[in-house]
Amino acid sequence: IKLNVSTGVRESCTDPVITPSAYTTSDAVISSESVFIVELSLTCANGAQSVTLYADVNGRQFPVTRGQDVGKYQVSWSLPHKQATSGSYQVKFFDEESYSALRKAQRNNEDINAIQPLFSVNIDHRGAWNGPWVSTEVVAALIGILVYYLAFSAKSTIQA
Repeated sequence: IKLNVSTGVRESCTDPVITPSAYTTSDAVISSESVFIVELSLTCANGAQSVTLYADVNGRQFPVTRGQDVGKYQVSWSLPHKQATSGSYQVKFFDEESYSALRKAQRNNEDINAIQPLFSVNIDHRGAWNGPWVSTEVVAALIGILVYYLAFSAKSTIQA
């Protein structure tokens, strides 16, 4: 939504054209949570710039930050690895007007699926890798025991 200073009227983004990109955590060994980041470029047919956006992911809302470049936006959130199951996540983007309707529907326990987003983006999360099933310390200990056993067996055979 853009506030036209000369008339004081807010105008919505019509016919949004988006170019999204996404990042999700792929390695659970080095992080405590799975992080999701969606970046996008937004162009409106009516020339609206600096549109205020909000994102909804599975019923949780997040503010969308505007980049320094006109039409660039980003939203991010995190989940514990166990809750961040692999699969597709739909991120619904709302302008101020539709976000206000969404919040009102939530407060009144109405069907929030009836509120149409400005646009939505699907991102795929392959899940986070938790490392090898057996840690390297266990493998090293087993190899050490095996080497000791083979050396002890060889020593017993030589002495006999």
